Amino acid sequence: MKLRGTILYSTAFFLTIAAPTFAATKGSQIFHSHCVMCHGEDGTGNTPAGKALKAVNFHNPAVVKLSDADLTEIISNGKNRMPAYADRLDATDIQNVIAYIRTLQSSKP
Repeated sequence: MKLRGTILYSTAFFLTIAAPTFAATKGSQIFHSHCVMCHGEDGTGNTPAGKALKAVNFHNPAVVKLSDADLTEIISNGKNRMPAYADRLDATDIQNVIAYIRTLQSSKP
């Protein structure tokens, strides 16, 4: 019984650590296929398309402060010149992209 509890605890701990990493990795794949053209590899929007469309810089403090719900709304329904992605990405994909955006925000541009 004690071994079973240890295994359950270890599995739960591993999933707690691995889940955000998996989400960011999957989000990176989606980001690179749908978002990088405008937002750039580093999320600054410093690309020809990003400059033309005035893509947001994910490192901007106002964007960093947005909640995941706010980002979900923007990605799903679009905003300004950004198209809606609700018809191309499911809810899990959108959450994975947000997890990746958060990793970009935690690094220096």
